[in-house]
Amino acid sequence: MEQKFTDLEYNRPAFEKVIEDFKSMIVEFQMANSYDEQKDIINRINVLRKDFSSSANLVSIRNSINTADEFYKVEKSFFDQNSPSFSEVEEKYYSALCKSKFRNELENEFGSQIFIIAELMTKAFIPEILEDMQEENKLCSEYQKLIASAKIEFDGKIYNLAGMSPLSESLDRDIRKRASKAVSAFYTANENQLDEIYDKLVKLRHNMALKMGYKNYIELGYIQMQRSDYNDQDIAKYRSFILKYIVPIVSKIKDKRQESLGLSELFHYDTLYFKTGNPTPKGSPEEIIASGKKMYDEVSAETSEFFNFMIKNDLMDLVNNENKAGGGYCSMLPNVGAPFIFSNFNGTAHDVDVLTHEAGHAFQCFSSRHFELMEYYWPTYEACEIHSMSMEFFAWPWIESFFKEDTAKYKYTHLAKGLVFLPYGAAVDEFQHMVYQNPTMSPQERKATWREIEMKYIPTKVYDNDPYLENGGFWHRQAHIFQRPFYYIDYTLAQVCAFQYWLKMQDDYKAAWQDYLGLCKAGGSKSFLGLVKLANLQSPFEENTFVNVVGRIESQIDELYKEIKQ
Repeated sequence: MEQKFTDLEYNRPAFEKVIEDFKSMIVEFQMANSYDEQKDIINRINVLRKDFSSSANLVSIRNSINTADEFYKVEKSFFDQNSPSFSEVEEKYYSALCKSKFRNELENEFGSQIFIIAELMTKAFIPEILEDMQEENKLCSEYQKLIASAKIEFDGKIYNLAGMSPLSESLDRDIRKRASKAVSAFYTANENQLDEIYDKLVKLRHNMALKMGYKNYIELGYIQMQRSDYNDQDIAKYRSFILKYIVPIVSKIKDKRQESLGLSELFHYDTLYFKTGNPTPKGSPEEIIASGKKMYDEVSAETSEFFNFMIKNDLMDLVNNENKAGGGYCSMLPNVGAPFIFSNFNGTAHDVDVLTHEAGHAFQCFSSRHFELMEYYWPTYEACEIHSMSMEFFAWPWIESFFKEDTAKYKYTHLAKGLVFLPYGAAVDEFQHMVYQNPTMSPQERKATWREIEMKYIPTKVYDNDPYLENGGFWHRQAHIFQRPFYYIDYTLAQVCAFQYWLKMQDDYKAAWQDYLGLCKAGGSKSFLGLVKLANLQSPFEENTFVNVVGRIESQIDELYKEIKQ
């Protein structure tokens, strides 16, 4: 890459010509008389796909950096409208790939995973759902725009949702309570619109599944997520392990928080872990990035090359700004082999988590950009999250440079929050399964369903006279439920794998890092469980994995808590 991100030129693709060229190459592929011819055509198809994907991703990134930018708003609409048509031609390509006369030779060259993906993708699309996909993209963009539009007045200042996060960790309980009410007021004011968007999405996705011959959207959703070696029954069993092994520990963590804060009852806005406050990074965003550079320079030669590449080419937009989309993510510009990290620094420990978490994604992408096939740049989502969550733990030997005197507090909350997250992730997943099993539920019934599931997995959560939350509105805040159905459980699967890396680090950091490096370099060349095996990890679907992981982590949490209390 020879240009900085800000200097990258964008030109809208000549869409009709792109489609025409793509279709023409597919015909060439089908008519080819040798393996070498087909391999050459695959490479040419990949160049076309890389260019189109890079344009789409560049638009998406610039739109999320400033959702009010009219030019990129229009361009985002262009891709929302046309990407499904591109997917339609990709499905024809995947179908031709599966039927190749030289499949054995191609499989020897590229491995079997590309054909597993291709077969799944042929089951994920028919022309009859093209307009539905376009409408789905439009609704997801509508949700993102609505969330990004938040302007919350609090104590004389105006904040967006990301900007309200530090207030939720204030030492002053009254500020936390009022900040929580202010955020709830935004969601309450937009409740009907959020319900309407989601209701349309659910019915749209259900009808897409019916058109394709599936019973409901669950089966289609799993195929779209490219899940090839587990199903919804495996996920249900996995959620039962969280309920059995993790929920009781989370209740103990809640008791420790209540003791530390000296409160008779913890409410939803009591997010602190310590009376002196949650750990916060020490330094400006620039200083945090400088500490990150020093860390990655020292972790390994590979991470040093990667992070300096990111800095040199301005491939990170990290600080919260007005009109910026919420959340954080890592994207890729495949035609220049460059990842991009997007986040919203807000002065909390989350800033460092983002710098390590999203950098984990980016490092994996950077490590596997050598693959000829685009499909191998990224693995499936649950495997992707292993890289990000594990990188958070590999940063531990350097974490003092970010947190100074708060280092022990950070390590405690990092482990504790990792455990606390698992039941919430399971609740989000079970809620989505219930929704798509019962697509005719009313918005009120969905909220009641969420509240019931929330109380099952998070029985310690108590809302303090907040009608919106008590009536089951919290899930409106989870963008994945709207934009990426069934994705959220992937974070929990990866967290269980990342915990295993944390345990390996305690015994032999270098050996753990080599396993992780091998995982990153493998990209998406294997399925989720194939990558888990390659990385020398235990499957999260095995109950024994929870037994092995939970005990040592709970013991470490207790030791850190005692150290902090002294």
